[in-house]
This record gives sequence, C-alpha cells and structure tokens, in this order.
Amino acid sequence: QVQLVESGGGLVQAGGSLTLSCAASRIIFSLNSMRWYRQAPGKQRELVALITSGGSTNYADSVKGRFTISRDNAKNTVYLQMNSLKPEDTAIYYCNVPWEVGTRREYWGQGTQVTVSS
Repeated sequence: QVQLVESGGGLVQAGGSLTLSCAASRIIFSLNSMRWYRQAPGKQRELVALITSGGSTNYADSVKGRFTISRDNAKNTVYLQMNSLKPEDTAIYYCNVPWEVGTRREYWGQGTQVTVSS
C-alpha cells in the first residue's frame, strides 16, 4: 500500500512563506505524477499544483507566481514552496498520486493544515 506523509504546515502571517513536503513510500516514485490539493472549510477540494514524472508543472491560477512544486526522486519527496501567502490560502493541503503507474490506483495523504493570518 502506497503511503504519503505530508509535513510542513503551520501558522504564518500574510506575506510569509511555508514549504510543504510529501514523502512517498511503497511506490516507484520517479515514474509517477504528483499533485497537491487543498480544501478550505466549506469549500470543495481544489487542485493547487501538479508535477509530472518528467518534471513538467502546472498551477491553479490563484497560486501562479507564488507557489512552486518540485520533486526529489532520490528522496521520494514532492515539495510545495508557498510564498506571499494570503489568508485565502488557508486550507488543509493534501498530497496525491492521481494514478499509480501499473495499478492506476489513486492515493491521498492525511493532509497538513496551513493557516495564514491577516
């Protein structure tokens, strides 16, 4: 069973920065695309950023220019660098494997809380 463990969330003031990490295990990490989602209270979960196995990236319009997704295949870890944080970035952030190569199963981490104070 694939495991995804997020870390790095916390409380930060508006304008500040945080870096989230997602460590994956029991998966051939380098072959798989990875995504970060977030869910704010009372709202649907939304895709924030994705990175393919080849390193191509894409971002939600709301975070373009402020967030950067990256991956370290040697560490089986995907990162989300978040700069210029806004109160509206407050949410639980989830790491996701959309479809595991081979099984096509989807996996989610347990989430990490990010709170941005104004």
